[in-house]
Amino acid sequence: MTSDRFMRIHSPEFQAMSERVLRVTQLTSRLNVLPFEDEAGKAELFEQILARPLPPKVTIHPPFYTDHGLQLDLAERVFINQNCTFLDYAGIRLGERVMVGPNVMFLTLGHPVDPGERREWLTGAPIDVAENVWIGAGAKILPGVSIGRDAVIAAGSVVADDVPPASLVTGGKATVRRRW
Repeated sequence: MTSDRFMRIHSPEFQAMSERVLRVTQLTSRLNVLPFEDEAGKAELFEQILARPLPPKVTIHPPFYTDHGLQLDLAERVFINQNCTFLDYAGIRLGERVMVGPNVMFLTLGHPVDPGERREWLTGAPIDVAENVWIGAGAKILPGVSIGRDAVIAAGSVVADDVPPASLVTGGKATVRRRW
């Protein structure tokens, strides 16, 4: 398998992933209609989605979406605002004190650009977000990105490349605008 391929569609691995996606979609559908104050109900569903309890002091405001759940690693004191999406099959790690604004998307999977391979393969790479990062509303974090400690991702940015620590990135293709 070349580096631009990750998983063959219609393989046993893909079938297992598809079954997990259906199960997690059912769970997130239930989560997203619970009364906001039902902390026990949310905790129970998050434990089923992630296959472990949420770490201490993690705050997630529904609606919340994930396709897999088992590869979503949240450290303590992470804050995730409403309507965020985590396509986590290739792995997403959020370090301590990460703040995620509303409508942010973390996407670890995609398809090859080549039209002949597009319906045959999934591509993917993990996303790693270091400690104390702030990700602004509507940002999109693409496969294989690492975001350094104390960085800020401006609202609406599309992050396709690694972000150095202690930097602000902005734009339709996020670029470093300032460092500290």
